[in-house]
Amino acid sequence: MLHIEFTTDLGAKVTVDVENASALLDTQRQYGRLGWTSGDIPSGGYQFPLENEPDFDWHLIGARKWTSPDGEELVIHKGHAYRRRELEAVDSRKMKLPAAVKYSRGAKSTDPEHIREKSDGEFEYVTLAIFRGGKRQERYATPGSRPGSAAPAQSAARPAPTRPAPAQARPAPARAEDEPPF
Repeated sequence: MLHIEFTTDLGAKVTVDVENASALLDTQRQYGRLGWTSGDIPSGGYQFPLENEPDFDWHLIGARKWTSPDGEELVIHKGHAYRRRELEAVDSRKMKLPAAVKYSRGAKSTDPEHIREKSDGEFEYVTLAIFRGGKRQERYATPGSRPGSAAPAQSAARPAPTRPAPAQARPAPARAEDEPPF
């Protein structure tokens, strides 16, 4: 029997028993849908293969995709919004790096020092995840998605509401039972 410790979206610590290692990712998905996390962001962010970026299952780390009212696609993790940034390949004498996709945000004074990164100026930022190189790992993909396709509608942004007929009362907005309210 394995034990995994989650931190709920309200900060409570919860230990969950997992039958075996093959059920671990399913358990992380299940509780991650609630916004629960099973670890802290590592220095430099989580590292995943670039081929996993289009259909990555953000629930694995307790995050979810969200589209802002301005149409910008973001990832929400522990109440913070991370922007998608495409990084070009670097090929210089000092460094060779393949192209990457990074999800990051500006650092805050309350962020632990080990996750803050400096950029070219005095600006600091925090990277949630970086997708670079490597071979695709199906275990990181949203269940039911196909390689190279967008994730299923469940993890996509909510569709625009339709206007009710003038004589109808406006119903309360529906919210999935396991969707965090942030």
